[in-house]
Amino acid sequence: MPILIDPVDLAARLEGERDAAQGAPRTRVLDVRWTLAEPDGSGAYREGHVPGAVYVDLDGELADHAASGEGRHPLPSEAAFQAAMRRWGLREGDTAVVTDDASGMSAARAWWLLRHAGFGDVRMLDGGLAAWRRAGLSLEQGDVVPEPGDATARFGAMPVIDLDEADALGAAAGGVLLDARAGERYRGQVEPIDPRAGHIPGAVSAPTAENVGAGGRFLPVEALRVRFAALGVDGAHPVAVYCGSGVTAAHEVAALELAGIEAALYPGSFSQWSNRAERPVATGPEPGGGA
Repeated sequence: MPILIDPVDLAARLEGERDAAQGAPRTRVLDVRWTLAEPDGSGAYREGHVPGAVYVDLDGELADHAASGEGRHPLPSEAAFQAAMRRWGLREGDTAVVTDDASGMSAARAWWLLRHAGFGDVRMLDGGLAAWRRAGLSLEQGDVVPEPGDATARFGAMPVIDLDEADALGAAAGGVLLDARAGERYRGQVEPIDPRAGHIPGAVSAPTAENVGAGGRFLPVEALRVRFAALGVDGAHPVAVYCGSGVTAAHEVAALELAGIEAALYPGSFSQWSNRAERPVATGPEPGGGA
C-alpha cells in the first residue's frame, strides 16, 4: 500500500467521494494535532482542519498512560485502540489518511498504530496541513463526529522491540539502532524532559527532522536511501528506531519504509531507558559515547 498522499490528490479524492454513488470506497481523515509544548491540539483542530477530519487525541487514544515503567507514551492496548478506531468512524475497507501541523511528526504515530493493528490502507498527508494550505485548499472549522465504525484491531503487523532487544541491537555487529531525536539530545548537551541526558550506547544519531525537506514533505526516495546508507543501514541487517517516547520514531520507520527498508519500533524509547538506573547512557557524538 502507498504510504503518502499528496494534498491535491486527497482533496480530489474527498470531492470525488462526495459526488460518487453510494457504496464508493471511503476516505477518513484523522487529525493528530499534538506537540510536546501543546499536547492538547483540539483547539487548533477546531480552528481549522481538512474538511471531514476527525480529531485524534494522541495522549488519550494513541498511548496508555496507565502502563507503568513503559516510557512516556506506552502503546495502547489492542482493545482500547480498536475502540478509538471505531470512534473515528473507521470501517473495514476504508482508507485512513493521517495528518497534523508538524510535517507528519505526530501523525506518524497514528499511521504506525493503524498499520500495527492490521488496518489495510493507511496514508500520511505528505507535508501535513502546511502543504494543504500552500496548495490553496480550504479548511473546515468545528468538530466532526462520525457514525461509529466497525474496524477491528489485530496488533502484530509491525515489528516491535523491547528494552532488552534495544540493548542487544545497539551492541550487535551489523544491526543498527537509530536515535531519531535532535542531535543535541543524542549528544547529551540538552535534555528537556527525561531524567538523564545522552543516548543508548551503540545507537546512531538520525534526527527525524532530516527525513523532510524545507517544505516539510518527505525527501525523495533516493535521497532517503542515501541518507540511511550513510548511517550504516544496508537493508541486510536488523534496524530499529527510538526517540524520546516512541512518537517521532514512527516517522522514521515510515521514512525507512519509503526507502524500502523494514524497521522495528522501540516504543519505550529513551524515556523508558533513561528511567532505568541500571542501564548505561552514552554522551557525545559517537555511538559509544565520548568526544
